[in-house]
Amino acid sequence: MRWPEAERPQAIREALQQIEAEIPRLRRYARYLGYEPDHADDLVREGLVRAVAEIPTAIAKIHTGPPGTSLRGWLFAILRNCHIEETRRGQRLDAPASTREASSPTTRHNQEAGPAQSELCDAYLSLSEERREVLLLVAIEGLQHAEAAAILGVPLGAVRSRLSQGRQALRQALEAGRAALASPLLARRMQGIST
Repeated sequence: MRWPEAERPQAIREALQQIEAEIPRLRRYARYLGYEPDHADDLVREGLVRAVAEIPTAIAKIHTGPPGTSLRGWLFAILRNCHIEETRRGQRLDAPASTREASSPTTRHNQEAGPAQSELCDAYLSLSEERREVLLLVAIEGLQHAEAAAILGVPLGAVRSRLSQGRQALRQALEAGRAALASPLLARRMQGIST
């Protein structure tokens, strides 16, 4: 797509503003990929450099992208590709699983978090990596199924299946947790009634 010379600076400004608005989501995704905060910011920075270098593509995604594509999906795909390339080059120092879980924004159990939030985090962590990533992209970040499929490089049906299975597994884990909590309470109440 070509813009008249007078409209080009406005389109670039608009694209940069929309890219900037996605930075918190990109940081969250980089943290999900297992990076410490500083390294996550480095990964996001690398992704943003690539995105800005392709600003005409960003503008096209904003104004004329085909259905199922968006600027957000394009940026997530760039970030994931940066992660894959870095991993292949062996430049990434993997944090131990305990460090990764402790630093993950989805697993931080602070004192203010209620038992329900803690239970949800535990259930989320019990899911397979594939299901967690699809849930993050679709349910948390709000991407379309087709966008998530493009980012992950899997068929659309795989995304739908993983999403459905992930939701079902979360539901079952939460129901099992509630039943386990209710069982001792019910037993104590029943003991109190029978005496």
